[in-house]
Amino acid sequence: MATYISILRGINVSGKKLIKMDALKAMYEQLGFQNAITYVQSGNVVFSSEIEDSKELEQLIKTKIKEVFDFEVPIIVLTKDELTEIVANNPFSKDATKDKEFLHFTFLAAQPENINVEDIASKKQEGEDIAFSDKVIYLYCPLGYGNTKLSTNFLESQLKVEATTRNYNTTTALLKLALIK
Repeated sequence: MATYISILRGINVSGKKLIKMDALKAMYEQLGFQNAITYVQSGNVVFSSEIEDSKELEQLIKTKIKEVFDFEVPIIVLTKDELTEIVANNPFSKDATKDKEFLHFTFLAAQPENINVEDIASKKQEGEDIAFSDKVIYLYCPLGYGNTKLSTNFLESQLKVEATTRNYNTTTALLKLALIK
């Protein structure tokens, strides 16, 4: 049985697409997933499953959310190994001049076909930094994520893939939960 991390986009934001975490956990259990643990209210779930295909898991969860809560949300499912690699490869986390409070991970649902690095980088504000990989975009936003132009919506529109963003603390907490399973 493998350990997975699912990251839902856009739930419990501004009173929309509300899902209580105990109801989300119960829904995962209804799907036959084991050891489901939710983390904070933004739709992060660490769980175990015998299913070995992340895309199949994403589809099962999307379908069940539509059935149970009557709305759709983008979902990204990562393996424990994928998240370990993503966190380890963050080019900004080892830079002592960068405060981890301002590090963010924008997780991508698929590898973008085209990345116009210059167009995206042209939106950086003072002190910001960005780095690209296949499954994630690493962001450093010293003015705060709420103030950056490198938002999830902007990156989705540029890359033509679904995405969702988590801060450094949430991402590393999810990894810790996955590693103890």
